[in-house]
Amino acid sequence: MTGPVKRRYDTSRRAEQARENRRRILTAASGLFREKGYAGTAMPEVAKTAGVSVQTVYKAFANKATLLKAVFDVTVAGDDEDVPIADRDFIAAIQAEPSAARKIEMYFAHLAEVGPAVFPVQLLARDAAAADPAAAEVWAQMRAETLTAMTYFSADLLATGEVRAGLSAEDVRDVLWTYHGPEQYELLCQERGWSPQRYGEFLRAAVTAAVLD
Repeated sequence: MTGPVKRRYDTSRRAEQARENRRRILTAASGLFREKGYAGTAMPEVAKTAGVSVQTVYKAFANKATLLKAVFDVTVAGDDEDVPIADRDFIAAIQAEPSAARKIEMYFAHLAEVGPAVFPVQLLARDAAAADPAAAEVWAQMRAETLTAMTYFSADLLATGEVRAGLSAEDVRDVLWTYHGPEQYELLCQERGWSPQRYGEFLRAAVTAAVLD
């Protein structure tokens, strides 16, 4: 009678330990990537900083590019909970808003808030893509995920009936995708020193002017 109970307990304990190791690895990798860049960060260094073995790192993440993608996903979400971005509260709030202009305002205010943490990770993947095929795959995946998200956002805006006549769902999607790109953050905030708030307001105004009457 006690055998199965002990196995369930052990399984639960192992699962929690694996999750804690994953958190520690992601925290360590996030700091090292930002400090040393993608090429300058080695998996053994991540393991040492996280306080785990190199084997543990590779068991959780197949390679450095996969680890970078996981750091990006956690940074976007704000946690490591298994809840898709589409199901997050801030997306639900935008979808519930009836005004297209207000939807755009809410979205880009959120982007300005998370951008300083999120975009540098994307830019690491972009810059690494030229020399690392695995990083190139991750960069392509990031771009594809953004395009998919902007496809849904475009449909949400069109459903309000307030999008400028003559613009297709694809037109609106492409405008959103372009302004959402990390290149805008790189140019305005990293190179020109704009504050995230000014950057977010610029995006809001530009997208509103581009797609609404």
